[in-house]
Amino acid sequence: MDVLQKDNLISVDVNLPIWERFFTIAPLVIIGTKENEGYDLAPKHMATPLGFGNYFGFVCTPRHGTYHNVKVSKEFSVSFPRPDQIVATSLSSSPRSEQISKSRGIIEALPIVKATTMDAPMIKDAYLYFECVLYKIIDGFDDYCIITGTIKAVHVHKDYLRVSEKDEQEQLHENPLLAYIATGRFAKISDTYSFPFPKDFKR
Repeated sequence: MDVLQKDNLISVDVNLPIWERFFTIAPLVIIGTKENEGYDLAPKHMATPLGFGNYFGFVCTPRHGTYHNVKVSKEFSVSFPRPDQIVATSLSSSPRSEQISKSRGIIEALPIVKATTMDAPMIKDAYLYFECVLYKIIDGFDDYCIITGTIKAVHVHKDYLRVSEKDEQEQLHENPLLAYIATGRFAKISDTYSFPFPKDFKR
């Protein structure tokens, strides 16, 4: 095996955070939680299924209200916004202010709905929703952690539901997905292709 050739590569200093030095693609979701007598919404791109069971997790920090809200309520919602909801997604990250609480700002400024199994907000007209109960919080990634949940309810828009009689390429072309290009850009994904799995591939 040849050693990696660096002709067209630049080695990045790992003594500093690396993630703003290049592009990566990620999902973009909005986490909803109950906060005292109100609510909180927070967009997250470090979010992922955990295995092939009904578990979901996202990166958070004790510096954010979401962390403390989940520790208290033991539950959270996940909204997967559509590309045309990018402004609402951005507004859900608005900072708190002394003039108006974030909860009041969310309720007055954003179209939200309430989860079906818990007291948590979700963005109206998203294409996919999870309602999760806290599984565990894994601390120790510097001052960040992974909050994990067991998915107790799922709701998917009929246009995004995978069914065998639909052509997936056409379905996604007509109903594109929102992706986050870290750091600071987004994309609408509408052109997709079948992945070339090896013969007899099994997960």
